[in-house]
Amino acid sequence: MIASLVYLVIYIVVIGLVCMLLLYLIDTVGLPEPFHRVARIAILVVGVLIVILLLLSLVDGGVPRLKLG
Repeated sequence: MIASLVYLVIYIVVIGLVCMLLLYLIDTVGLPEPFHRVARIAILVVGVLIVILLLLSLVDGGVPRLKLG
């Protein structure tokens, strides 16, 4: 159980860093306003969905793994 929590924390930190990097990249590129907002929302939604999948895999009792299919 402790190993699963450690893996979960590591996955959440990595997902957070990747999402922050993508958000920074979107801000740096300078997209027009509607596309900028849609891209930011899409990145956040995908990040939250991945975290929810990780939490659900933790409830199943296994080590969190990304199984998107």
